[in-house]
Order: sequence, then structure tokens, then C-alpha cells
Amino acid sequence: MTERIPKANFHTHTTYCDGKETAESMVQAALEKGFSALGFSGHSYTAYDESYCMSREDVQKYIADVYALREKYAGQIEIFCGIEQDFGSNEPTGVFDYVIGSVHAVERDGLYYSVDESPEVFARGVREGFGGDVYAYVKAFYELESQVVGKTNADFIGHFDLVTKFNEENRFFDPEDRRYRDASLSALEALLETGKPFEINTGAIYRGMRKTPYPSVSLLKEIYRCKGEILLSSDSHDGASLGFGFDGAAGLAREIGFRYVKVWTKNGFADFPL
Repeated sequence: MTERIPKANFHTHTTYCDGKETAESMVQAALEKGFSALGFSGHSYTAYDESYCMSREDVQKYIADVYALREKYAGQIEIFCGIEQDFGSNEPTGVFDYVIGSVHAVERDGLYYSVDESPEVFARGVREGFGGDVYAYVKAFYELESQVVGKTNADFIGHFDLVTKFNEENRFFDPEDRRYRDASLSALEALLETGKPFEINTGAIYRGMRKTPYPSVSLLKEIYRCKGEILLSSDSHDGASLGFGFDGAAGLAREIGFRYVKVWTKNGFADFPL
């Protein structure tokens, strides 16, 4: 990362949820990359799917571990204890430094269908939950997304268009279709009114699922046009991915017109000029 890019990441997972490395391993990787700050954001407990998130018991262990690391590495790196709060989670968030609001699944008739587990699971959700109508599925996703800040009390919005994760080459739907555009822009308009920033998330690029970050370029342009704000996020599940693609993401943001990104501090958000 260049000096024009913040050496920090605030969307970070560990073995407490679906991450691949321990919290301390992630801190050490951040130090090796010259980071000045690292924010952890374990997945909140979601009863509808316990496969990817922290258990209620592990949430307390996670908090204690992150606080111990904050003390151990004081003076070397700022460490924050955040949470990625899923729309379907009702767990308390008041103890955390910040909250990422995210939608990982859609619901139909009491059943939950993950939007980001695999292409096969995505296709099954469209087929079984929405009678094969992918645009009805997309609309259901964005209806939840439009409410994510209010539901989770989020400080920033995670991977706004996660529903596109497996849609490279328009595999499942056309993002230029009016039905998709209407659903996504309606949700975007609702979230812009909250004033909360959107992350530019490079995680799916690192994992080989996408060629561009979330949100899409067209949605980022709309965020800029409406005077919305952004931050950079690598949605890291291992140390190697910390800060992945930030140069490119920052360059894209500058090209669109953004002149700063948000960074989290002990006093809340601050602006980092691009």
C-alpha cells in the first residue's frame, strides 16, 4: 500500500468465526504490513445458521482475546473490537467499538437462503424459495439491505451488493436489468439517508470470486453523486489478505471523484485524504 492509502482494516475475521487464523496471528500479519490500526469484526451469532458465525459462548472469549491483544500490542498498533452484525441476528452490540451491518441471507416462509455460501446454494435459494425468479430473490435481498442500519445500529455498511458475489459474467442475472437497478437503487437511497459510510470491500477479489470490489462501479458512482461516504475494507479471513487491493480500490474511488475515505479511531470516524 502507498502512503496515500490508510494502513488499517476494520473488517477482520478469525477462527472464532469463519476466519482461518487466530486473532494474534492477524495482529502479527498487520504489524508485518506496517498497519497502524486493526479492527476485528467477528460474525455475530445467528440462530438460522451457526456454521459461519461465533457461538454465544465464543463471543465472550473473542472479546476477552481482542482486549488482551490490545493491551499486549499497545504502542505498536491500535486494536479495535468490532462486530459484523447480520440482519438476522438479535444479539446485543453495545459492548463493541463499532458495528458493521450486513445481510448474508434472504428469508422466505421461515427458511433462510445464504446469498454468499456457494453458487449452488444461491441457485437453490432462487429455485426453492422464489420459484426460480432470480429478480424476486434480488428484490428480497435489497429489501433487507435497505433496513440494515436500523436493524443492526451499524456504524458502516458491509458489502452492500453481496448478492452479486457469484454473478461474474452475469451468471444469474443482469445488473443492468431494470428490476435489479430499481431494487438496488431503492436500498441505496434508503441507506444514504442514514449518513453511514459504505465499505469498498475487496475480499471477494482476493478469494477469486469477483474482478471488482463491492459495491459495483455504477453503485459507487451513485454513492458519490449523492454525497455518500466510503471506507476501504479487505474483509480479511487470513493475514495475507489484510489490505489486499487497497491501491486499486483507492484509485477507483479517486477516479470516481472521492477525495477521502473514512478510518475508525478511538473517537469514531476520521477522514483520510486520498
